[in-house]
Amino acid sequence: MENTTILSFPSRGSLEEFEEGNELQPKFDENGLIPCVTQDASSGEVLMLGFMNAEALSASICTGLAHYYSRSRKKIWKKGEESGLFQHIKALLIDDDQDCVLIKVEVDGGASCHVGYRSCFFRQLSKLPDAETNFELTFLETKKVFDPKQVYQH
Repeated sequence: MENTTILSFPSRGSLEEFEEGNELQPKFDENGLIPCVTQDASSGEVLMLGFMNAEALSASICTGLAHYYSRSRKKIWKKGEESGLFQHIKALLIDDDQDCVLIKVEVDGGASCHVGYRSCFFRQLSKLPDAETNFELTFLETKKVFDPKQVYQH
């Protein structure tokens, strides 16, 4: 990761301060993570759900580019560092108890999903509600924005 300043987030104050105050006091879970919903800044489409630790949140704020913490690789990653599909943050929102972040982004190349679709949420359950569902998924996107085999070299 590039050399960026790691912000020291304020300690969480009283319930009133973090629920209705005007200071960012993120609540990281027992693993040091906070979920981050990523949304297209223009359309409002949900693109992905990721996690940030304090370092990733700090890097996102300082650079204006989305950074996440990979739970599987156990490291910080800047979205787009391999694919070139960078997420430029246009707004960063925090929920009422400051334990979830929402970022609104513009995406270089138009895709956020590592398997090539625009959104990571490219399928939906076919039948709802139905006690006898077969768990079949319907594709919401019919073609990929890019071929991941050509973008990712691993």
